[in-house]
Amino acid sequence: MEAHNFIPLLIIILVQILLLVPSTLAGKVPAIIVFGDSSVDAGNNNQISTVLKSNFEPYGRDFFNKQPTGRFCNGRIPPDFISEAFGLRQFVPAYLDPMFKISDFAVGVCFASAGTGYDNATSEVLNVLPLWKEIENYKEYQKKLEAYAGRKKAKYIIQEALYLVSMGTNDFLENYYSMSSKRASQYTTEQFRSFLIDLAENFIKQIYHLGARKISLTGLPPMGCLPLERATNYFGGNGDGCNEKYNDCAVHFNEMLSGLVKKLNGELPGIKVVFSNAYDLILQMIKNPSSFGFEVAGVACCGTGLFEMSYLCDNLNPFTCTDANKYVFWDSFHVTEKTNLIITNFLMKNVLNEFL
Repeated sequence: MEAHNFIPLLIIILVQILLLVPSTLAGKVPAIIVFGDSSVDAGNNNQISTVLKSNFEPYGRDFFNKQPTGRFCNGRIPPDFISEAFGLRQFVPAYLDPMFKISDFAVGVCFASAGTGYDNATSEVLNVLPLWKEIENYKEYQKKLEAYAGRKKAKYIIQEALYLVSMGTNDFLENYYSMSSKRASQYTTEQFRSFLIDLAENFIKQIYHLGARKISLTGLPPMGCLPLERATNYFGGNGDGCNEKYNDCAVHFNEMLSGLVKKLNGELPGIKVVFSNAYDLILQMIKNPSSFGFEVAGVACCGTGLFEMSYLCDNLNPFTCTDANKYVFWDSFHVTEKTNLIITNFLMKNVLNEFL
């Protein structure tokens, strides 16, 4: 080939290579990093001094090897399914779990603690990890990751990872609306919601300054329809339906979270925050379970399905159902693996597909 023909061909090849590089890197998620409460805790509470644990049967009976891991579910939780959907591991391990090392955490790690919330006072109720401690553990993780993978690779993982943030329910049900609440005397419901939104904004900005760029902020579920709240509503003489006051609170809080997402995307350069709101989907499952292949939505699978959670939901309880797939809820506070999968599929199709 003559030299004058070779140079244009070389330029064309180089241009094609350069065009390919962004498309192969864009949207790639090398790791799933998780912050939050029991909706996403993979077992960190196993390693701390709290009564809020689930590392015993029948929890985990439908997990790999029928193993109770500390997940508040009969099987997998949303971060596990999301990790698999992005072509990563089939589950995201808990950071405090001694069975896993930094090589495991390089592709996914969970810092969540069941029972926590945006408000530090929420974590004090059941002596669990406050949000600031989750961030401290994340900083420690970053140092270990850099030592393991090198500075360049660690920076890539931190910036390209998908961060799942899921909490807020405990701030209301275990904190603000509890009988011993101090916050209820300090704030109106509207003021408390604003207080939490400010804390959520501060948290997102903290992890942003630590390198996070792709973030999913999860909304509240219809918390007035949790079996425990429905049971309490029933015994309080208000019928066996959902607590609409709690549901209305969740709806208003979700509207504020949606506004926060827009604000953060407008203010922070390079950030991409999405709002993962499954409120309506979960409410549909509760109101019309048969259309999703469920038989029971009013009570949970474990025990009587009314009040049992954590140690009350143990292997000695004679009432626990045999097939959790027939139930929307696993225990009085948490949904089944099947429900988690339906929620995840919805979020992957409608929200998280932006990161694929």
